[in-house]
Amino acid sequence: MSIDLRGGDWLDDNLANWNERVGVHVASEFYDRAALRAGGGVLDPIVKAAIERLYPDGLEGVRVLHLQCHFGSDTLSLANLGATVVGIDFSSAAVAEARRMADELGVAHRARFIEANVYDARHMLPEPESFDLVFTTWGTIGWLPDVAEWARIVSWFVKPGGRFYFADGHPAALVFDGDAGSGGLPSFAYPYANEAPDVLDDPSDYADAGVALVNARTWEWTHPLGEVFDALRGAGLAVESFAEHYRVPWRIFPAAVDLGDGMYGWPAERWLPLSYELVASPNTRTAATGS
Repeated sequence: MSIDLRGGDWLDDNLANWNERVGVHVASEFYDRAALRAGGGVLDPIVKAAIERLYPDGLEGVRVLHLQCHFGSDTLSLANLGATVVGIDFSSAAVAEARRMADELGVAHRARFIEANVYDARHMLPEPESFDLVFTTWGTIGWLPDVAEWARIVSWFVKPGGRFYFADGHPAALVFDGDAGSGGLPSFAYPYANEAPDVLDDPSDYADAGVALVNARTWEWTHPLGEVFDALRGAGLAVESFAEHYRVPWRIFPAAVDLGDGMYGWPAERWLPLSYELVASPNTRTAATGS
């Protein structure tokens, strides 16, 4: 299925959906920003631990590009840790709120936000090899039809010696949907590998169970691990580390249980990983040979 990466129904529908979600999310307890306003951050435990591993001396002097940043809470968390950040998101409502929050926190001099489809990022931010860290987390590539192009964009921005950090829902878990009953387990609903999108009409929102979205039609893709790894390798990025986790920072299924730290997991046995993270860096040999 051939899809225009810069326009069409998939982009229009997803954009309308996410523009509507911004107001819902800003008002929700799920996206509580009290810690941000107190000078701290809202990074989930998986991402927070990764940042501490990668930068044990802190983020002062580190330049970060956050792709698909939503309304910038994680971006601004990195700014509060000392980084200079640029966030990119396709939602005008999200970018407006991110800019407003940067002003409120007094970090607008170190936190810039750009409205752009991720596939237009190189045009909107013509700064190749200029970021120490490119950062993308939670609910991102599932909205994108082409991860090979996504990986090339990531690689284009990472400076030599820099890193790419990525965390997202595990594609093995994303084959499931819903709940088999009160306290029951999710059932199979989607193929693990499918080039065609799942076009859904779902008015619900993960941050507020009481909301019914008007712009409910979305286009979503499942990208298997092999596809993601091949995309990164093809873009000249070498994976330094990879880890699977049995928890995620949202209630991925109705049967998922609150683990007490803002994370959710399986109610009993750890049947399948729910998320994964990886760190990648430019492959110097590939860059040198141009192969």
